Amino acid sequence: MSGTVAETKHVIRVTAGNIRNSHISIAGHYDFFPPDSFGKSRRSAGGNGKPLIIYLDGLDKTVETDIACEARTGKPRRQLRGRTWVREFFRHHSVQAGDLLELDKIGERRYRLSLCTASGVGKQTRVAEFFAGIGLVRLALERHGFRVVFANDIDPDKQEMYLANFPAEDFHLGDIHALKPGEIPEVDLATASFPCNDLSIAGAMNGIHSAFWGLVKLLELLGARRPPILLLENVPGFLISHEGKDFEAALRAMNELGYACDAYLLDAADFVPQSRLRLFVVGKLGVSGHFPFRLENSGVRSESLVNFIHGHPDMRWDVREMPAPPKRAARLESVLEDLPDDDPAWWTKERTQYFMNQLSERHLATARKMIERPFFSYGTAFRRVRNGRSMAELRVDGLAGCLRTPRGGSGRQILFKAGKGRRQVRLLTARECARLQGVPDSYAIRVPLNQALFGFGDAVCVPVIEWAAENYLLPCIRQAPGVACASSQTR
Repeated sequence: MSGTVAETKHVIRVTAGNIRNSHISIAGHYDFFPPDSFGKSRRSAGGNGKPLIIYLDGLDKTVETDIACEARTGKPRRQLRGRTWVREFFRHHSVQAGDLLELDKIGERRYRLSLCTASGVGKQTRVAEFFAGIGLVRLALERHGFRVVFANDIDPDKQEMYLANFPAEDFHLGDIHALKPGEIPEVDLATASFPCNDLSIAGAMNGIHSAFWGLVKLLELLGARRPPILLLENVPGFLISHEGKDFEAALRAMNELGYACDAYLLDAADFVPQSRLRLFVVGKLGVSGHFPFRLENSGVRSESLVNFIHGHPDMRWDVREMPAPPKRAARLESVLEDLPDDDPAWWTKERTQYFMNQLSERHLATARKMIERPFFSYGTAFRRVRNGRSMAELRVDGLAGCLRTPRGGSGRQILFKAGKGRRQVRLLTARECARLQGVPDSYAIRVPLNQALFGFGDAVCVPVIEWAAENYLLPCIRQAPGVACASSQTR
């Protein structure tokens, strides 16, 4: 490998030998690393250097490594220690001889390793992530070659989960209303999964700033630096809130900022065993737009959405044809952890019986049939208040219900396991909720259960965002003038 040196980054060219041996060579780059990161030839010798922490772009993980020295000469070796993580990075990004790697110094002893495009450094599609939550939009987009360079959220609990998985320097904790235009780097795409209860015509008209209007104000202040593409995500109720007036106000605000709009619906149930329908709005800057006179209902646009679009011909639209989403094959049991019968997560007999007593006659009959079967099957349940009484409603169609934020206990989803004359009940674990959002097990969860459930219940489904990136965002970005284009191939 050969490289060029910048103040905070080094660029390294990959050779065929590097590919063959799973090496990232640092010959000529030794001064880029702290002197105490150089260790002995073998880890077993007890002479590791002080660890370097490297964030692997696109792999949702960090690794610790150091630089080994030759036992005989004491000279540093030409590569970072470790082959497994290097091999994984090369395979994930389909690295070939001649490709360039960028090693960014992003903090004390912390680095980011990424693949440069063939045309050079810094040509990845840059993203600002507003209402970033626990980072699942980032997780999805960076698998497709995007690079998140700015993230903002107001919730320190979500920040804690975010920082366990992504570099701290990208995250800015605080109210979106307090952000200054100068704090926002130039990006190609901005994403915003804003709170559904923060879009209110009454609030906006009375001067009460909601989160969404804070984003609009920030985009106004950015002026010519507004991102060419804007992606909003919210619950489907956004479409009908205040008889559609909230949705209309939001899209008109985007039009006034120069964005032509499109909207579509995606359900997580097409990708993972969770029912979670979400509404997406895409804004495209500098697009003249056209009105879709013959738009029809489809797998991504419901009758109510089509009616809304047709009912607002004076708005600037740029509606894109989209393929039908894939159909899920996985069922609920595919995401469940195999907890032993004596695991404390399973409820006591008394608590289990209380759950059974909360079932209606119809749901109780379903539960009894499951118990009588010669095999185990699974369902999920939420508690709801019906006619003044707390009831448990059982779902047994192979899907979990939509994950929610746990407030007062009602938002925590219950797992019902039954068969062979037995029944067991517990809450879904944090890892199971992560899997229901399409999150890989490499995503670190180091917070209490309720904090994790809140984070995942208020997040996006990763494969939904990935599908949108592949089938909508990337084609738009290729057509947008002056926008760096990420690879369209999942890496």
